[in-house]
Amino acid sequence: MMLLKELSLAGVYLSPLLLYAAIAAGLWWLLRAGLAAAGAYRLIWHPPLFNTALYLMVLAGVAALLHR
Repeated sequence: MMLLKELSLAGVYLSPLLLYAAIAAGLWWLLRAGLAAAGAYRLIWHPPLFNTALYLMVLAGVAALLHR
């Protein structure tokens, strides 16, 4: 797999973390919708804290998979 070093957007160089964050946001949204449909949020004490932790775990997973 090719190692992504930086993104060039109209001459402005951006960190690959921006791409990873966008991918993670899409996956996180799908996970959150699935958990809400399953009724899992009734069992969660602090949903905003859970959502933040879930997003960070998804972001770490995406970064680990794509940044080998």
